[in-house]
Amino acid sequence: MELPPRPTLFDFHGISMIKHFTNNWDNIQSFEARPDDILIATYPKAGTTWVSYILDLLYFGDTTSDCRSSVPLHERVPFLEISVPSRTTGKDLADQLPTAPRLIKTHLPVQLVPKSFWEQCSRIIYVARNAKDSAVSYFHFGRMNHVLPEPEDWSCFLQNFMQGKVVFGSWYQHVTAWWEKKQTYSNLHYMFYEDLIEDSGQEINRLCSFLGLSPTAEQKEHVRDKARFDNMKQNKMTNFSSVQMMNHSVSPFLRKGTIGDWKNHFTVFQNEQFDEDYKNKMKNSALCFRTEI
Repeated sequence: MELPPRPTLFDFHGISMIKHFTNNWDNIQSFEARPDDILIATYPKAGTTWVSYILDLLYFGDTTSDCRSSVPLHERVPFLEISVPSRTTGKDLADQLPTAPRLIKTHLPVQLVPKSFWEQCSRIIYVARNAKDSAVSYFHFGRMNHVLPEPEDWSCFLQNFMQGKVVFGSWYQHVTAWWEKKQTYSNLHYMFYEDLIEDSGQEINRLCSFLGLSPTAEQKEHVRDKARFDNMKQNKMTNFSSVQMMNHSVSPFLRKGTIGDWKNHFTVFQNEQFDEDYKNKMKNSALCFRTEI
């Protein structure tokens, strides 16, 4: 299949965006959320698929008799703002979901989320990942995903990342604005990718507590096992291998799922420059990230 040309970035309400996430904007903004909806919000490459799968398993299990087991995760948990030619929009997929609750994902900055989610007091789960690993993962994702602009080389991409000149804008603004929202919106659960890596069992317990779920110890262990990175990487329903716009021979969608891979990419100079810039941009935030465990 011949892939279409890569999109170009433009400024959209102060955020770097591409047409695939703004084409359907009026419909996205008028999306009718429900009180029992669960919105999974992240900056790109922060464990969106991982948390989506954990929630899907917690709510709906994975019994083979269930027709859901043959539906790819990206259709079970639609990507709200996506709109690419010849595919059902994420908004339409969300509208058509037969499940209750509906699990929906987004990468939108907090200020661009459809207002009905706040009005309906929908539950929102935000997942944050440290900036250095986010940058590395996003770089490789751009290399293999033709929906995104060409990332050029690592050095160029890193500069763009630091300046917020990547799709969905500044990592710094994204994680801090969502963190601030948590202080005023009680139905928001803010979690960290690094905590999930370190102790997924504890993080699943916290999720269950937030959502009012009480699975048995056996059920929780089953969810943990199914949602292990290596198992998800092999699972055709979770590894995005059916998405034609992604070239998995360049880099797999589920690449490493680790903490600290940034050390294999940052030069000493890049790391010093990044740390200085980070300190400046995050100086007023109480958020604290771990770049290694």
